[in-house]
Amino acid sequence: MITIREESFHDVEAREALLDACFGPARFQKTCERLREGRKAADGLSLTIEQNGELVGTVRLWHISAGPNRAALMLGPLAIDPSLQSLGLGGKLMRESLKRAADLGHKAVLLVGDAPYYERFGFSTGKTGSLWLPGPYERNRFLALEFENGYLDGARGLVSATGAFEDKPDLTALVAAAAQGQLPGMRPAA
Repeated sequence: MITIREESFHDVEAREALLDACFGPARFQKTCERLREGRKAADGLSLTIEQNGELVGTVRLWHISAGPNRAALMLGPLAIDPSLQSLGLGGKLMRESLKRAADLGHKAVLLVGDAPYYERFGFSTGKTGSLWLPGPYERNRFLALEFENGYLDGARGLVSATGAFEDKPDLTALVAAAAQGQLPGMRPAA
């Protein structure tokens, strides 16, 4: 049985293993990774496909600005277990993520990907010609989809990350707690 659901913190290890299997370590060098680095994905827009209790697909969307003062989302990465590709699971996950984004009131989604694949969902290069990304990318793979017709008309400039920053532990507090023996498994410093 296949289920599409929101990702939970329990999925992180399986998601990362799936992304490694699909894209390898080069995924961390992609320009879109610069927009995701240190940021939280958009609320309600981190989805997984689970088959018989195993995570076999993932997609996440991220808050960005499509040029100055124009809120949008960046989609990616979308990944399906290599042994299950070509079964339509990516399309199901894609349609669900776009439906949820539109239902949440978002107006546009951008991505860098294979145009022939993403065109079937309504993506094109038509609205990205005056936008650019913070790093190298192939212009013909920089695509956009509007949920509100004309929303990206006149959009120009650098695409930048706008999402909330990931929570990071307060290292000073952790060191102090460890020194006082307040962390499980840790003894006070002698």
